[in-house]
Amino acid sequence: MIDLKLLRDDPDRVRESQRRRGEDPGVVDRLLDADELRRAAEQSFGALRSEQNALSKHIGYLQGRLKKSSGDERPQVQAEVDAALAGTADLADRVKAAEARRIATEAEAASLLGELSNVIDPDAPVGGEDDFVVVEQIGTPRDFAAEGIAVRDHVEIGELLGAIDLERGAKVSGSRFYYLTGIGALLEFALVNHAIALACGNGFTPMIPPSLVKPSAMEGTGFLGQAAENVYRLEADDMYLVGTAEVPLAAYHSDEILDAATLPRRYVGYSPCFRREAGSGGRDTRGIFRVHWFDKVEMFSYSHPDDAVAEHGRLLGWEKQYFDSLEIPYRVIDVASGDLGASAARKFDIEAWVPSQERYREVTSTSNCTEFQARRLRIRMRDEDGVRPVATLNGTLVAITRTIVALLENHQLADGSVRVPVALQPYLGGREVMTPL
Repeated sequence: MIDLKLLRDDPDRVRESQRRRGEDPGVVDRLLDADELRRAAEQSFGALRSEQNALSKHIGYLQGRLKKSSGDERPQVQAEVDAALAGTADLADRVKAAEARRIATEAEAASLLGELSNVIDPDAPVGGEDDFVVVEQIGTPRDFAAEGIAVRDHVEIGELLGAIDLERGAKVSGSRFYYLTGIGALLEFALVNHAIALACGNGFTPMIPPSLVKPSAMEGTGFLGQAAENVYRLEADDMYLVGTAEVPLAAYHSDEILDAATLPRRYVGYSPCFRREAGSGGRDTRGIFRVHWFDKVEMFSYSHPDDAVAEHGRLLGWEKQYFDSLEIPYRVIDVASGDLGASAARKFDIEAWVPSQERYREVTSTSNCTEFQARRLRIRMRDEDGVRPVATLNGTLVAITRTIVALLENHQLADGSVRVPVALQPYLGGREVMTPL
């Protein structure tokens, strides 16, 4: 959630952020009104509680006097006690009503606050899905025609190698499921081990997080708002299957106060990811580019807010380092405001060249979520200025299926073999080429 102080001090900035996202700016004004009612209800409740406490103390004082009184004084003190007690019932009712108003206004304000997405970085490009800005382009796509090679897509290559079995995946689990078999399975392990080694070499702590989480973790990371349609929920257990290791890694330090001197804290998690792909509209139904389950290696950083922009650049740098090592042409894009997730203030994607489609396709992303998730998950830091929320950032090192698509197609040879990038060869027993069965 955003900082209410920012909302009160600079509501125009929040309204503009909502407009740039293509979301309702009117929620800002509704929230401001609700916040004013909440604060008034809190003040009223607090004043009545103070009055109630003062009356209770006064009654105690009078009852003490009554015990000590005698003679003509006693009836007078008794009358004062009776008068004070007579007012307690009415005051108790008023306190109860004020508390109900306070709870109701708090709930309304919290609900509206939950509707607000993170405030966008002013440097993020404005627009929808197609309004991204290309930051840089790395590598040159191969000219297969000049090499005399007819381009095969990853499905055909995977079948030749005995690496991908889509037919049995559909038989067992339905559409958009698959088996990685033989060299395909070994290729996943190679990609994962290479990613973990790179992350550990850059100071990350490796993690294998849970893939089932409570609603608080999913809500806290912002995945039960606009992204809820793509989330798998186990209703009998009120648990969720994660769509990314970002969720359990973000919730790892929930309800904690971290020493600012220990930041950044960087974790790299390997997990399966589950996505309903409800909004995909039938796109990418062939092969393993867009599937309901895949494995992924995800970086996550808890950062000092003042260092978040620099940390975002570092995460992108490590993603580039990984894809450079795979010798795959790619480009980096600055994602436009209307295509950002609710938690992200800014996001960069790496899009790999896919020869069979003759276009770049997203394979990784890295997001700066500033303090948005930390406020929802109550993750704070303590420094010389006191206690305040940390910043959280995430970045994918490798999403297995999409990376396999790009790797098989970019490194294919005329006979259906696939060249193994040098960086992966140690993880495949020194194998330089994957050959058809």
